[in-house]
Amino acid sequence: MPMARATAPLALALTGLAACADSAQVGQHALPPAFLGIETRLLDGDLVNFRVAMRHAESRRLVEDYAACAAAQYALIRGYGFARHVRTNVVQDGSVARADAVYTISPALPKGVATIDAEVTVRDCGARGIPTV
Repeated sequence: MPMARATAPLALALTGLAACADSAQVGQHALPPAFLGIETRLLDGDLVNFRVAMRHAESRRLVEDYAACAAAQYALIRGYGFARHVRTNVVQDGSVARADAVYTISPALPKGVATIDAEVTVRDCGARGIPTV
């Protein structure tokens, strides 16, 4: 019995700390994400670099999706229907996340597993509230 009494205050303290951690996470993610802009650079022929930034991103995935939305819209602007993901690097600096992504664009479905249909992707981005180029 003495052991149970000794762990009860510890359990209450840990529960209180967990509640504080949960409220800190909720407070941190309570702010809506802000899309801070897209920079596009043509690297070589069909190889394009997209740099995007956003504040209060819910996840790394949302920043990567922002870059994919930019790539899809860029492909459409250039008269192409598809893009293929080459790489994305994401860096978090305080509340701002930045992605540096490279895609190839093409008129026909490129080989590879990381391909996107530009029209479908742009439509999905609009439905999700993610801006494009």
